[in-house]
This record gives sequence, structure tokens and C-alpha cells, in this order.
Amino acid sequence: MSLIHVRDLRKSFRVSERAPGMVGAFAGLVRRRCRIVEALAGVTFDVEAGEIVGYIGPNGAGKSTTIKVLSGILVPDSGECLVGSRVPWRDRLNHVRDLGVVFGQRTQLWWDLPVTESFDLLRAIYGVPRRDFAERRELLVELLCIGRLLNTPVRQLSLGERMRCDIAAALLHGPRILFLDEPTIGLDAPSKLAVRDFIRRLVREQGTTVILTTHDLDDIEALCTRVLLIAAGRVLMDGTLDSLRETVTHERRLTLDLTEAAEIREPGARVVYAEGSRVVLAFDPEETSAPDLVARIAARYAVRDLFIHSVPIDEIVAALYAEHAT
Repeated sequence: MSLIHVRDLRKSFRVSERAPGMVGAFAGLVRRRCRIVEALAGVTFDVEAGEIVGYIGPNGAGKSTTIKVLSGILVPDSGECLVGSRVPWRDRLNHVRDLGVVFGQRTQLWWDLPVTESFDLLRAIYGVPRRDFAERRELLVELLCIGRLLNTPVRQLSLGERMRCDIAAALLHGPRILFLDEPTIGLDAPSKLAVRDFIRRLVREQGTTVILTTHDLDDIEALCTRVLLIAAGRVLMDGTLDSLRETVTHERRLTLDLTEAAEIREPGARVVYAEGSRVVLAFDPEETSAPDLVARIAARYAVRDLFIHSVPIDEIVAALYAEHAT
């Protein structure tokens, strides 16, 4: 069986409502109105050991609810969920020993303590043997380049520094599964690259299974070979990035840098962007040959540079969100 096995997972929440203003406040005291929000409406998927899976969807799609069920924080209304042969919410103490969770907007470190003291507290909480802890800590400190941060109180760290320390904290007990919720939110480019490189190495060298939920689709392209797209509590797609693109469009993009601005009109291609000397054309390679299109443009315009690429993943995902919303 797969490391993570989910079948027909359902979870609903009861949400209170009231009209605005003082009249609504008083009416709410007498008779409270409620509605039922279906956060998960039959979610089904499997994840194999050693995979990096991108779990994406619009706000309110059910991503965080799924992660909380898999972590044992929430109990679903119905459905089947096994993580490493355990039901998460029935055996939480043993379950969390195999689990690491990083939330980009929350920290598991103690705000006023130096990072190293937070690490020591986590060692005691998880009951990690001192020798194993020392070896793992030394490795994580080296890989994430946080040695100079260990004696700094958490509140004095920048966001990028704190995120790297949070990732180390989540891995000190040697979990087999890592849930990352927006791990690069607000990070600068060097910090993002450092976190991505570390995740790749973690999976390659230790076989850790990673589920990544994020709105930063550059993270998805850089790390994930498989994507789960969820909306309104249902998994809409499960496949590779290429198969995700194929469901929306077969188009490719030709980006041109001209020596001077020009209006380009070519049969079989349409302009999707033009500013100054840069022009981006969209074309379907099944109808218009890329070499022929490039040859025609090069013969008619002064081209300084060009390259062909796929439609950006953020456009693909935006189109899928819009399609589901209609």
C-alpha cells in the first residue's frame, strides 16, 4: 500500500452568520443563523514514499483541511485515511514521530528563546536520543546554513532566517514525511533557492516524502513532478505538470527581443505581450511549425535574441481556477 492512502475524505464545518450592524448583533443573540461549509467533499489520492507532491488550489479549496487531517489535528466526518499504515487521529503520539510540519505563517520555535534552546526543547518533546539529535542537528545546521543563527532569539530573525530554522526544527526528530505549507512565503530570492535546494537534497539522500502546499507556482515547477489540484473540496486533477498544461492548452510561447520596436503579425501566431522591443507570441506547434515561424520572423525583423518556452504554469492554473468557478 502507498505511504499515504486517502479515500473519499469528507469534512464539513458549521459557520455562524449574522446581519451587519447593531440590529444584526441583537438578532444574532436571539436566533443565530448558521450554514454548513463542505471543506472536503470526497478527496481521494495516494502518495508513494519519496515523492514530492504539489498540492495546489485557490483559497478555501480544502488544502489546509487536508493537511490537518493527515497530521491528525482534525477528525474527518467520513472516509479512509492511512499515513504509514496508521490512522492519524487515532494514534497521534506515534504518528507525529514520523511527521514534520512547517507552516510558513506560523512558527514552532519559542519567540523569545535562542534558536538552539528551541531545538533542545523539541528534542525533549519528541524524546530523541542525544547522540541521534546531535548528529542530525549538525547536519541540518550545515545544510541550511544556520550556524550563526543558533544563539539568536527567534524574534530577531528575518523571515528567511526563521523559515530555515523552522525547517530544521521540523526535521530534528527524523520524520519520514514532511508537510510544507507555504514554506517560501515572503522570502527573498537567495533564501528561496536555499530552501528548494535543501528539499531536493532531503528527498534524494534520505528518501523523505514531501507534500507542498503553496501559491508560489515557481516552487511547484522547481520541485514537484506531480501535482494535485483541489477546488471546492474535490481533487480536480492528479498528474504531472505537463499533463496539467495539456488539459488547458497545447500552445507554446516564442519570446523575441528585437533590435527596435516593431509590430509583428504572422499567420499561425498571436501576440500575447508587446512592450518596447520585447514581443511574446503564442502558437500551436501542431498547426504551426516552430522552425518555420522562427525562420519567417527572422527574415522580416531584426531579432537580437529569441527563445521558445511553455505557457507559464501560473497562467495554466489561473485558467483552471476560472474554469471551475464558472
